[in-house]
Amino acid sequence: MCQTPQTPQTPQTPRDKSADDLRAIRLDQFIAHPPAKVWRALTEPELLARWLMPNDFKPEVGHRFTFTTQPKKQVGFDGIVHCEVLRIEPEKLLRISWSDGKQADWTVTWRLEPEGRGTRLFLDHEGFVPDDEVQQMSRRIMGGGWPRIFGVIETIAAEL
Repeated sequence: MCQTPQTPQTPQTPRDKSADDLRAIRLDQFIAHPPAKVWRALTEPELLARWLMPNDFKPEVGHRFTFTTQPKKQVGFDGIVHCEVLRIEPEKLLRISWSDGKQADWTVTWRLEPEGRGTRLFLDHEGFVPDDEVQQMSRRIMGGGWPRIFGVIETIAAEL
């Protein structure tokens, strides 16, 4: 007997798997669009700018690029995120370094897995120092921001 896989319902918020892990933010959510569309939202600079920040990203291992945003003086952030593409597997994985040039030395990894008629999208933002007050403040701020971004990525993928 052949069974047809069912498409899961999109949860209202991504699943947070990092509540007790002070070193990382780990989230995942079902996106009701195929990996090819989600991949475009993650890797095309103009689409990436819509859900994250203006950038000079190129999907090439070794490419150094920046994101720019409003400075956050309370944490000593000048508004420039220095990044490098560390690993790419088209429509499967994107890993970048993420640094503020001072205290932050993180990696951000997006993994895409086909699921039913859509994509399970995973985010791992790693490298937070547990006993550093500024790093933990950044983790809390970003931990609140990343979940909202999943919805924007889904909206962009729907437009493609």
